[in-house]
Formats: sequence, structure tokens, C-alpha cells
Amino acid sequence: MPNIIEITDFEAPELDIYARISEIQLQNRAEPEKGIFIAESPKVIQRALDAGYVPISFLVEDRHIEGEAKDLIKQCGEIPVYTAEFDILTRLTGFKLTRGMLCAMHRPALPAVEEVVKSAKRIAVLENVVNPTNVGAIFRSAAALGMDGVLLTPGCSNPLYRRAARVSMGTVFQVPWTFFSKDLDWQKEGVPFLKKLGFKTAAMALKEDSVDIDDPGLLGEEKLAVILGTEGDGLAAHTIADCDYTVCIPMAHGVDSLNVAAASAVAFWQLGKR
Repeated sequence: MPNIIEITDFEAPELDIYARISEIQLQNRAEPEKGIFIAESPKVIQRALDAGYVPISFLVEDRHIEGEAKDLIKQCGEIPVYTAEFDILTRLTGFKLTRGMLCAMHRPALPAVEEVVKSAKRIAVLENVVNPTNVGAIFRSAAALGMDGVLLTPGCSNPLYRRAARVSMGTVFQVPWTFFSKDLDWQKEGVPFLKKLGFKTAAMALKEDSVDIDDPGLLGEEKLAVILGTEGDGLAAHTIADCDYTVCIPMAHGVDSLNVAAASAVAFWQLGKR
């Protein structure tokens, strides 16, 4: 039986996770097993539920209770469903809800890197990609274009941030991923660690000694890690130096580079082929 609760008190503590606690606070870095994230829009929420993520509560625009949200609410049994009109929800959250729906969910424990890549042939590695929109777009491309997993350095934006998950269209719940341990010194040990796991490493960078993205030797590698760098500066010099390949996407009309999310789509399309 749905547990529908009309919002009458803006200060109700149950609404703190939607209105007054930042995403970094929700992440609860001190005790990650107690962390929470917010999924936004019916499609994203459905993909999270399908992947086994556990809901805590919903925040739903009232007109969607018997519309797009109906099946999701029914699927989740008696968890609280907080609801109000559009204007009230916008005042509460400070933004317009995408498709009128949010869901607070428990963060699961992250798997080890070795677990994510144990059967993978093609993985994406993100080095300090800090924009949640770019992280979400990269995940969407990874899901669509043949990547078996995504690994992130600790400096990356979290894939479960609301914007990242929404931009990914929920694919952050479908593609296996994890962060490298903070105990691993990425600068000195990151690429060698990937090689120990059996991967050849391909740094996406604009360098004179780069190989073309359609290089036969590159495409023929059995296990390949495609490494993409931070917005603006790209990959660190030490990362490029440690990799087996430096790979360049050919450019025309004097364009010097692509946004990291756009570059990921090109790279995954070409290098994700088996």
C-alpha cells in the first residue's frame, strides 16, 4: 500500500536529504556504508531499482502520483512518498524536478578494482574528471559503446551525484565501476597497477608521437584500458609516459581537441570493437 505523505512542514527532518543536506554530506565520506544519493527522473530511478539499489523515500510532484511515478511507487511498497504541487517542490528543493520525481537511495559498498575488471576486455579509466555532467556523459557512452567497466581516480566527481546519474540516463547503475583506493598512489602506481591486471594502456592525448585511433596493433589488443584525463589540462605527463600507447583522435578545421565526454564517445566506438 503506497505511503503518500502531503508536505505541510518545510522543516520536517525527513525532507533534509532533499532540501538541506549537500551531496557531499549525503555521501558521508567518514562512514561510506551510511551514505545516501539522490536519483532523479523515473528512468534513472527504475534503472537503479533494477540494479538492486535500495530506496529510502520518494519526493514526487502530486500530478505524477497517478502518472509516471505510479508503477515505481507500487514497486517500492510502503516507503514514504512525499508529495506537493510543483511550486511547493521547487521552493523546497531550489530546482525543477526532472519529470517530477526524486528518490533517496542507500549507497552500496564499492567493489574492489579487481572485481570490476576480472572478466573485462575493455575498460575506461578516468583521471581527475571533476565535472559531474562529463562523468555522466562518459558513462552513457561507455554503456552504449562496449566498455566493460569504468575506473575512477579519487579526484573524479562521484558517478552517483544527482547530475551525473541523470546525464548518464541511469547507466551508472548498469556499467560496473569503482574508485581506485586512496592507498594507491595513482601518480606512481596507477598505470603499472593496470598492467599487473593484464591490461595494455592507451592514453588519450594530443602528442606528436601518438598512434592513430585505428592503429591495427592497438585494436588487436586483447585487454585494453582507455585512459581519459581531466577537463582542460588532459592527462598528467607521468600517466602518458607510463602508458603503452598514446592515442590521438584526428582533428580537422584547426580544432585542437574535443571535450572529454565527446572524446570518450569517439574512443569507445573505435576501441570498444572486439
